[in-house]
Amino acid sequence: MSDTLVKNPWQSLRQFTNARIALGRAGSGMPTEPLLAFNLAHAQARDAVHHPLDVDALRARLADAGFANVVDVHSAAPDRAHYLRRPDLGRRLADESRAMLDATCARDHDVLFVIADGLSAFAASKQAVPFLQAILSRLDDWNIGPVVIARQGRVALADEIGEVMRARIVVMLIGERPGLSSPDSLGIYVTYAPAVGRSDAERNCISNVRPEGLNHDAAAYKLHYLLTHARRLGLTGVALKDDSDAAIAAKEPLTSIACHA
Repeated sequence: MSDTLVKNPWQSLRQFTNARIALGRAGSGMPTEPLLAFNLAHAQARDAVHHPLDVDALRARLADAGFANVVDVHSAAPDRAHYLRRPDLGRRLADESRAMLDATCARDHDVLFVIADGLSAFAASKQAVPFLQAILSRLDDWNIGPVVIARQGRVALADEIGEVMRARIVVMLIGERPGLSSPDSLGIYVTYAPAVGRSDAERNCISNVRPEGLNHDAAAYKLHYLLTHARRLGLTGVALKDDSDAAIAAKEPLTSIACHA
């Protein structure tokens, strides 16, 4: 049989991107190999959304990496079905979790790290620990609170956690909405003076943290930059500009690049 695959003239561009371009065609349809790859990616994305966070395994990985002080909390969403249908419940703590934090946890930390499943428990399980190892090595002069693992959590859940624990800054590490080539992408959200009711305009975001995207060391550099200037200026969000790329290009220390406020 003759080869019926018609190659796309842009095929050479595929070496520069993971995007689905220049796939060619077989007759009037897509070739079998990229079609099967697409179906697999779609299944992986769906699995990432519905797969539960294995808290015990994550706690074990944190312990192996030297993070002994770990706290578990749960949002007001009782299960995954409610979490997906009711985003508002994922933004607030369950009553018992708030009471536990209020009764047992130390307060007044410079920075508090929260790991949440979000829309991809795969990302939280895979990326959070190596990222924490990369960033904490840069924070020798910071008073760091316990690592909080949050199930069924949305980004704003960190606001209430940080408020209860009186953290100066809270950093949410959360599984991002999975794409068809990135089911394990971690998002990082930084909020100064966290409190219930903070808007997204009051936080900074570092996105697509994974080895195939923004690697852990590069993301840690960016976060250290944001934390340094957030503490100096007393703010995060639209008023805190991420000029870390300029600092990298100039090979200058963090304090030499001014944030705009």
